[in-house]
Amino acid sequence: MAPSRRERHPRIAAAVVALVSLIAAAGCATGGASRFDAQRVQALLDQARSAQEAGQSEQAIALFEQIVEENPTIVEAHMGLADLFRQAGQYDKAHQAYAKAATLEPDSFKAQFGDGLMLHLLGRLTEAVRAYLRALAIDPADFQANLNVATAYLQLGEPAYALPFAQRAVDVRPEDGPARVNLGAVHAAMGQWEQAVEAYQQAKQRMTPTPELLMNLADALNKLGRHEAMRDALAQLLAIEPSAQAWERMGAALFHLGRYDEALQAFRNALEFDQQHYPALNGVGVCLLNRYLSSGRQDKQARRAAVEALRKSLRIHPRQPRVVELLTRYS
Repeated sequence: MAPSRRERHPRIAAAVVALVSLIAAAGCATGGASRFDAQRVQALLDQARSAQEAGQSEQAIALFEQIVEENPTIVEAHMGLADLFRQAGQYDKAHQAYAKAATLEPDSFKAQFGDGLMLHLLGRLTEAVRAYLRALAIDPADFQANLNVATAYLQLGEPAYALPFAQRAVDVRPEDGPARVNLGAVHAAMGQWEQAVEAYQQAKQRMTPTPELLMNLADALNKLGRHEAMRDALAQLLAIEPSAQAWERMGAALFHLGRYDEALQAFRNALEFDQQHYPALNGVGVCLLNRYLSSGRQDKQARRAAVEALRKSLRIHPRQPRVVELLTRYS
């Protein structure tokens, strides 16, 4: 016998109550599990950070990796791994971790910049530029990101792209000497020698001059024909770090100033540092040919010594058309 409508209704009501109870129970269970998972992740993060701060890198890496394995969406774990791998010099692994963090949190300046830095250190310059630009889209005034992207563009042979970033780095930190050295290098790569000299001289006023700065300044002054100032910069360089290149450049400055005997000695000083330094051999050859011509072509010994120096230079570096021309004329 079929149940009456009145009899069926309590059954339906009971079923609905049971269903609601199941949903509520499931919700409570899910919420509890989520809270449990969050608490567990937080506990692991705390342990990993403590190990990292204590210098226990291997333990910290293991803990961060455990977190990532259990929940790959935890940005802080990827960043922790990235920082640890970077400190260990494992730049490829650090890049992968920073890149994952940047994918999960695109607005993270630290993740985007860290990825760019690792790519830069790996020599992947085009990718590094892209990552730096993503970082600068988040914080356009960051000093290091501007400086780094300018450097990367310069390394890619794109000084025109580097210039606005190099200038912005200087604008952000006007008293930073290395930023002005970088700006000078960008101007030099563009053939803007006056601006390069200005940037290098401003850098000298803001930092202890380095060999790189002094050599760059000397080369820019040479391009402008300011050989007295070039000599002064090289004298300062030789006082702190003598080298074959520095002595050869000094020889060139002295030759342009008409101080030929001093120039010859400077070129010979360069060869004492490196007998294979062919620009110095060329300098010796040119000085001795100048002596030969000044003697009315009477000093045959000077001519022979000049030819010997130039021939040796060609043996070291054969592709020198001007040296070949001199040898053809005076051999």
